[in-house]
Amino acid sequence: MNDVIIIGGGPIGIACGIEAEKRGLNYVIFDKGALVNSLYNYPLNMTFFSTSDKLEIGNIPFISHNPKPTRSEALEYYRRVSAHWKLNLHLYEEIQTITQMNALFQVTTSKNTYTSKNIVVATGFYDRPFLLGVPGEDLPKVKHYYTEPHPYFGMDIVVVGGANSAVDAALETYRKGAKSVTMIIREAAIGSNVKYWARPDIINRIEEGSIKAYFNADITHIKKTSVCFKDPKGDYEIPNDFILAMTGYEPNFELLEKLNVKFHEDEFKTPIYNSENMESNAKGVYLAGVVCGGYKTNKWFIENSREHAVKVMESIAKT
Repeated sequence: MNDVIIIGGGPIGIACGIEAEKRGLNYVIFDKGALVNSLYNYPLNMTFFSTSDKLEIGNIPFISHNPKPTRSEALEYYRRVSAHWKLNLHLYEEIQTITQMNALFQVTTSKNTYTSKNIVVATGFYDRPFLLGVPGEDLPKVKHYYTEPHPYFGMDIVVVGGANSAVDAALETYRKGAKSVTMIIREAAIGSNVKYWARPDIINRIEEGSIKAYFNADITHIKKTSVCFKDPKGDYEIPNDFILAMTGYEPNFELLEKLNVKFHEDEFKTPIYNSENMESNAKGVYLAGVVCGGYKTNKWFIENSREHAVKVMESIAKT
């Protein structure tokens, strides 16, 4: 019998496990992938926007060799934190079903069945990419995750989107030898929230013509050797080997719905929860981290949602 099951082994899930350890609660942290699986799937050369101190959890210092920490430094840090606290981690163990019986939750995973008095959903939002919804999107050349530029050397690349991930992909593939890089962007300009050191870089590359960009544009059809799109000036078809669809991601709403979590009637599908203790409308179901923002995935970060773990475990420890 567990006091709490934590779904998600990212930084906030780890923080929840640490707070459970501090209070002597019986807990398990589940993740269907690796430790901090979302960070693991970030681009290999990614640099965080936050400074390292804002990514710290569990009173363990995060020392970076750079003003902004890198992906590899973050992975090393969260491994060290998890080992220090001897967290009860069940990695590569996917949640399959959750049923509620007599105020207890029965959780069936890919490996076993567990019971718990409470559930914490700390699943982030990186698992489910927004799809383009156009013919040809299922072709192997369409990628919703970008890791490194090497596979795209000598290739005609289309990058979809104008936010941080799209800008990083466009700049890296351009500088590492892509034959051509074209950005197709629904908005009228490069996103205002793009990292301050990357935004002028991409704007300059576009203005000089090194990277071609179409604004207020949408892909209409993806073919094996080309891609079709349109903007206010007309319709286009250009040669294409790979599409990096950096269109963003969404939380696991399906899991929340199965747990009977309700949502506000707003454009962001924000889950209903008590900000004092992070408990949702469903008794015993708590939310922590990015998942609290619904579609507004830029509302919560590691640095401003670390406190969710404290609120959750203080509430659970009192019950």
